Amino acid sequence: MITIYHNPRCSKSREGVSFLDSLNLEFKTIKYLDETLTKEELQSILKKLNYKPIELVRTKEKIWIENYKNKQLTDDEIINAMIENPKLIERPIIINGNKAVVARPTDKMKEIL
Repeated sequence: MITIYHNPRCSKSREGVSFLDSLNLEFKTIKYLDETLTKEELQSILKKLNYKPIELVRTKEKIWIENYKNKQLTDDEIINAMIENPKLIERPIIINGNKAVVARPTDKMKEIL
């Protein structure tokens, strides 16, 4: 089952949902701002993406700039920051089995579909 971690207010995320719809694929949508991710879920996503935690952070977000920028944070502290402030998580994230991509641009989804 394909899963999209989606923020309906994000145009790129909406494009991701539209792209999956256009392919007539069945998928599960997780609105991660409403359904808080657990630490284990986020670690699993990072592993599938083959990302270090900082690579999944939206470092231009006001929350990041005001609270975390220029601090020496461990991977665990970065993960905790994303859990506490899910707006910091880059989007949309598409997972298909053990593969995942951040679909920016939307065409990146083709890598795992």
